[in-house]
Amino acid sequence: AAAMKQTEGLEGDKASIIKFEFNPKDGIDNPALSLAEDTDGEAVGEPRFYLLSKGSTETFGFCLHEELGYRGHVIRQVELGGLAQRRGLQDGDRLLQVNGCFVDHMEHHRVVQKIKASGNQVLLAVLDGDSYEAAKALGRDLSQLLPTDIRPRLCHVTRDKSGFGFSVSAPEGVKGTFQLSVRQDGPAERAGVPSGSWLLELNGHSVRSCSRTQLARKLKQSGSKVTLLVASDAVEEFYRLRGLQVTAAVADTSWLPFRARELRMVKGAAGYGFLLKEDDYGSGAIGQFLWDIDRGLPADEAGMKEGDRVLAVNGESIEGLDHQETVLRIRAHEDRVTLLVIDPASDEFYRSIGLSPLLFLED
Repeated sequence: AAAMKQTEGLEGDKASIIKFEFNPKDGIDNPALSLAEDTDGEAVGEPRFYLLSKGSTETFGFCLHEELGYRGHVIRQVELGGLAQRRGLQDGDRLLQVNGCFVDHMEHHRVVQKIKASGNQVLLAVLDGDSYEAAKALGRDLSQLLPTDIRPRLCHVTRDKSGFGFSVSAPEGVKGTFQLSVRQDGPAERAGVPSGSWLLELNGHSVRSCSRTQLARKLKQSGSKVTLLVASDAVEEFYRLRGLQVTAAVADTSWLPFRARELRMVKGAAGYGFLLKEDDYGSGAIGQFLWDIDRGLPADEAGMKEGDRVLAVNGESIEGLDHQETVLRIRAHEDRVTLLVIDPASDEFYRSIGLSPLLFLED
């Protein structure tokens, strides 16, 4: 029966297609640039990297399948003239990385969720189907084909009495190029900012068109807290050589104080001990919030806090679901449930930089 269920699940997943697509305003296509790696003389191709940027009403122009008889996450239905095709994605390519995160080993629905959570921009690493099958047959670790760290870092710095603990140097008369020197044991270093790194974004906005004076003004306007997207020389060079823009969606967020929490609960005789209510949480978005948590019951013991917003139920995002549908998901398993939740301060942080907290689940 378990084997039957698994087959049914795979068949069902054939339809778990994400429509992705095309942006005519996207400008000139950058040629596909691949990463040269030593493949020990074996005839395995190289991963190709694509940054896909679309308008909010468009799709990326491909579907992601899990198929019987095929290993990996398979790129299918590449739209003729669509964004994915123009960038160079091909039918049968296997998806290895989403925003710098290795996904080949991950459950299909989690990979789909990761792409959806990425919003209007996503960085993909793919391998052609033949090379993928050859590498699998040779027992190769596909993560070894990819560079170890191509992720910029997202850091949230709270100033102390002497400031943020970093200084900025910039070439005379050049816009948008800022290198950071970090004071030892200062707020920036404690927040994970590496000395000598390049500043790419400030509070969710690119600094590429900023003069030094404009940057100084923006830092002053930030008040006591500032969010920096920074990249080392090696990371900055990786993107520059491929003509790719570095964005916060690909960032390592492990230094941030803001994160989603997983609550695992087994229902007691008096239930889980919480209430769910639907509410608006800004810009017309509707969310499902947790309230009236009973002391000593499973929800309280799992670490639930009043005002937490539910992001996912049993590993599946509830984005776009209404109250009734969310309740049905929670009741799907009679006596247990796993909720992914986020507190209001963390929720507000991700909203302020324009990113979904679901993007960083693996962190």
